[in-house]
Amino acid sequence: MKLSGRNILVVGLARTGLAAANFLVGKGARVSVTDLRTEDDLNDRIARLQGKVRLLLGRHREADFTGADLIVLSPGVPSGIPPLVQARERGIPVWSEIELACRFLKGTLIGVTGTNGKTTTTTLIGEMLAEGRRPHVVAGNIGVPLLEKLGEATEETVWVVELSSFQLETTRTLHCRVAIVLNVTPDHLDRHASFEDYWQAKRRILLNQEASDFAVFNRDEPNSRRMADGAEARPLFFSRLERCAGVFSRDGTIRIQVDGESHQVMERNQVRLKGEHNLENTLAAAAAGFLVGVEPEAIARACRRFAGVEHRLEWIRDLEGVSFYNDSKATNVESAAKAMEALEQPLVAIMGGTNKGSDFRVLRPLVKRKVRHLVLLGEARESLLEGLRGTAPVSEAGGFEEAVRQAFVEALPGDAVLLAPACASFDMFRNYEERGRVFKDLVSQLTGGE
Repeated sequence: MKLSGRNILVVGLARTGLAAANFLVGKGARVSVTDLRTEDDLNDRIARLQGKVRLLLGRHREADFTGADLIVLSPGVPSGIPPLVQARERGIPVWSEIELACRFLKGTLIGVTGTNGKTTTTTLIGEMLAEGRRPHVVAGNIGVPLLEKLGEATEETVWVVELSSFQLETTRTLHCRVAIVLNVTPDHLDRHASFEDYWQAKRRILLNQEASDFAVFNRDEPNSRRMADGAEARPLFFSRLERCAGVFSRDGTIRIQVDGESHQVMERNQVRLKGEHNLENTLAAAAAGFLVGVEPEAIARACRRFAGVEHRLEWIRDLEGVSFYNDSKATNVESAAKAMEALEQPLVAIMGGTNKGSDFRVLRPLVKRKVRHLVLLGEARESLLEGLRGTAPVSEAGGFEEAVRQAFVEALPGDAVLLAPACASFDMFRNYEERGRVFKDLVSQLTGGE
């Protein structure tokens, strides 16, 4: 498409916005960037802009939005802010960085969405493609904007793209050769008007698929399974509970069954990742790998080798018989529950941060069964206390370092200290990655006898 000479506004100058601005400058567009942060806040980003960009910082002005030919929206910016509403009313298109990239994408696209497990599944698919010696790029919500990688691709490239609801809600031309929906449970209800709106945003991963494409759903999770109804692509499933057309676990093995062919991939106990939720992620990844031509033997090699990604049930160290695990990515109730279920030891759980509209009461049975002590902190501390009252003894911490020390004091030999916040990190940190890194640093500084 022709971008040269067009007035394009990029909203938000985080990593995605920076990639979009640089890409658009390279295409000859007249680029402006708006961000609520000031120039002092954004010095490091501004220094990385490549070419002439008009900076509109400190606030969002309606005239900057309504005067654009096209708006490219960063995923961290709510799509319902008033200047965007005004722009849409005037017929100005609003795209995500994903939508912009899709207009220039070459190769085959595997899209991965879901409430939980996206990054692990996306990364594991990339490992399978590497084992199968397939040219590939792993990008998207995993932290690598597609626009940064377009120059590396050919028609032979397989793109493995993690897609959030925020990215999907503004897509128009996205076309996944393989679309994967891992699960859909309540999350981001501070941004989406309702769970149904959130579900519909996730469903946009099926947009533009045809009968020759594949859509892969979690047979064991109803909100993923119901997306199969009305899907244009050929539906396949993954299941850890029953045999299905797709990939499933049965009699201690992982099997692929497609088009009447059956392949035993590996023994289930050879999967290195902990937890039933990670078995689901493995099955979904195996489906994607197989559908783009990776041999079962290569899929198995990747699964045996893959130990997970940072901040997802990541073992840090053992100290005085206590194991420490970092699951900072557990930013919602469902992911926190899966982390708790995955560990067999009695737990001292550190929870809290910014509530995203979650109902913490759903954790009550699990906390009562698995958690020996809770350490609560952050803006959501009172909501967590109210929702989990009576399930386990509670300590309240005024800060993160205090929370880690309290957790270690309360832990007994044989326990696990688990960071599973069930909340976003924005009250104390820029993102869950920073939170996880700080947690690891604090744990590494602990000494015996504290």
